[in-house]
Amino acid sequence: MFDFIRTHQRLMLLVLVILIFPSFALVGISGYTNYVSANKELVRIGDSAVTLEDFENAQRNQLQQLQASMGSAFDPAVLNNPQVRENLLESLVDRAVVIQAANKDHFSVSDNVLRRAIAAIPELQVDGQFSPERYNEVLASMGMASRDFEQGQRAELALQRVLGPVSLTASLPAPVTEAVQQALTAERTIRLKTFAAQDYADKITLTDEDITSWYEQNQAALQVPEHVSVQYLVLDESAAMNGLPDISEADLQAYYQQNKARYVLPGRVLLNHILVNAPQSASQADRDAARARAQALADKVKADPSAFADVAKAESEDIGSANGGGRLGWITRGSLPAQLEQAIFALTPNQVSDVVQGPDGYHVFLASEVEAERGETFEQARGKVQAEVRRQMGSERFADLASRLRDLAYDNATSLEPAAQGLGLDIRKATGIAQDRLLPGQQVQGAAASASADAAILDDVRVRRALFSPALMTEKQNSGVIEISPDTLVVVRVDQVVPAQVQPLEQVSGFIRTALTTERASKAAQEAAQADMKSWQADAGLVPAGFGDALTVSRINPQGVETSALEAAFRAPADALPAYEGVPGAGGYVVVRVEAAKSGQANNDLLVNVPREMNAAWGRAEERAALQALRAALGVERMPEARAVIQGEEN
Repeated sequence: MFDFIRTHQRLMLLVLVILIFPSFALVGISGYTNYVSANKELVRIGDSAVTLEDFENAQRNQLQQLQASMGSAFDPAVLNNPQVRENLLESLVDRAVVIQAANKDHFSVSDNVLRRAIAAIPELQVDGQFSPERYNEVLASMGMASRDFEQGQRAELALQRVLGPVSLTASLPAPVTEAVQQALTAERTIRLKTFAAQDYADKITLTDEDITSWYEQNQAALQVPEHVSVQYLVLDESAAMNGLPDISEADLQAYYQQNKARYVLPGRVLLNHILVNAPQSASQADRDAARARAQALADKVKADPSAFADVAKAESEDIGSANGGGRLGWITRGSLPAQLEQAIFALTPNQVSDVVQGPDGYHVFLASEVEAERGETFEQARGKVQAEVRRQMGSERFADLASRLRDLAYDNATSLEPAAQGLGLDIRKATGIAQDRLLPGQQVQGAAASASADAAILDDVRVRRALFSPALMTEKQNSGVIEISPDTLVVVRVDQVVPAQVQPLEQVSGFIRTALTTERASKAAQEAAQADMKSWQADAGLVPAGFGDALTVSRINPQGVETSALEAAFRAPADALPAYEGVPGAGGYVVVRVEAAKSGQANNDLLVNVPREMNAAWGRAEERAALQALRAALGVERMPEARAVIQGEEN
């Protein structure tokens, strides 16, 4: 047979063409390409389609954007549900519809429109003005050529022209806007009375049949999702501080001396001076003359220290301080040359110094004020010093323990025992950790993570993500070291996987009893309230007992009244007051007594933005309607493969 094929190659090629060609005729070249590449069409829109590859690319972009904006707090599980996937697919379809409409009707923008749009981008502006330099810097950081960027912007502007004019020109009629404003500002004067369910709870009697019946009828409410019991190690500051060695007195003394500035404020002098210049390059005769002049000035101000400022202004050759009467401000040790400080810090308040030679000439100093060294002695600061030294030692030990924790958890991948023993940590245990939350204690058996002191750690999205990874769920491996915060690390390990289940009756009977009692007590409160309301309606006299103070409320100023009660107040007829309305409320049944009604005003200052917001909302609605019309005109057909993608069944 193979000899025949080799001998008649041309004939066999013809046979293959005849066999293959009908398949192209039936499914099309694009369909055949999609079959080979596994790029399935999910939704067809006219002549184009949203493919599985388009959807997966959009999913990746969505994931990356959320990770970039939320950082370590991002939980990928929030994207893993049918509604999110449905919304993403619909957004891709909408964009494809707009692109087809733009191409079909040749939407475009001029160069001037493009330039104005780019110049209006805030990231490309400096001090509110477009900057070519900034423009080039941004494009360089993105690794994008200006031509590619401008083409992309032109395309986006063209797409905006498809639906943009619809939303921008939409406007509600003035009577509609005024009616809404009047509804928002209309006022009702009301009083509230709550019939508390707990007041009727003692009268509720439940039987075992009631409990069993409720249990059988509410299985979905008692469904506990799959969750895990875990073992975990926590390395934090307190663990690192445990077992630190004692600190010797000599070490504490040394730390105090090295960091004395933290405990003691140095002495300082509020200083003034007169300077007679005498640079090192001057001749000896000039230097002698300068010293003699400085001595004469010193004698003069010593005789009358109150004249120091006037003498400094007239005679000092330090131009910077002379105008201020020679004032130098507060001087602390270490800020001036040693030979000057020795003389300065020997002064007493209002004392004038002798002539003091400095690098730049001869000085005469006046100490206006003198403050001695002040602060804590070692004995006074000992507690602080010891705490700081221990904190530093703990920080160093924490870094060492963190490194060892990583090694031990990795080297002993299926047990936390070696790491616990090696680091002196306790293996902690908890249960009730689901993939998306910590379960309440009544839904789990054992030490509930939600009631643990470590609840915040165990509920961290990074911890839950690690616990439900294949390596931990199926192979019971240790997680890597998870950094909850710079001073808190955790390693977790799945001890047991608890499948989703309905809680047994004996475990939830107490919960059911409470729920049934609350339900029936609420009903009793409602019946009592409605009976009283009938009698109150018949007697429109005094305010019945138990109602609170009168409140004047409106839809824009509810005064803290619950929404259901507020709606009831405006539902009551305004032409037959007082009127009573009742609604279920927090903890019972709330009766609203409406005593007065006032029409709203369309010119209220609180409503300045309402017309613009209403027009914007109407514009979005019009835009959506136009988009639906475009979808209908182009023909949008969802393929069977789309259902699998929405349900998460497609890899």
